[in-house]
Amino acid sequence: MAVTQQLARIPEGYLAACRQSAAASPDGDPHWYPPAYDVLDLDWAPALLKRLGEVAGLEEAHLDALHLATDGDTALDLGFFNTHPHAIAPFWGAPTGLDASQVARVSELLIQIDMSGLLAALPADECDAASLIGQVGTITGGLRAYLLEHFNALRDFYLDAARRHLYVVLWWD
Repeated sequence: MAVTQQLARIPEGYLAACRQSAAASPDGDPHWYPPAYDVLDLDWAPALLKRLGEVAGLEEAHLDALHLATDGDTALDLGFFNTHPHAIAPFWGAPTGLDASQVARVSELLIQIDMSGLLAALPADECDAASLIGQVGTITGGLRAYLLEHFNALRDFYLDAARRHLYVVLWWD
């Protein structure tokens, strides 16, 4: 089983209920069950998307938004999600998150990113392009299609979260 980045869109009240459940449970169970339609599996795309933005010269504000969208922020208290045996991120660091105002700002900046332009900045040769952004191995369907698919999914995920005034929780599982 591969460890991949996961994101969940949740209402502020759901986060509070999880925090309360974890505090009330003898073993810290937060009862974390976000609906499947509000969870996004980004696979290993975050590092590649950020590296693409760097090598293609993405403007700082947009690159920062891409980092925030895929790294989250540690300002939200999500430590209760990292309690054994109910840790949601048992393999890689503590979960991070963005509040609704951060989600709104990130989504505004993600929709301004010209992904076609970024992809055009890559070398034409697939192996050279992969090497430039740190991709090891072959991606079925091609690197550009993989990056475009995952960027579009990320952008759409944040657009919907912003529209619904939701928080986003990020973790590796």
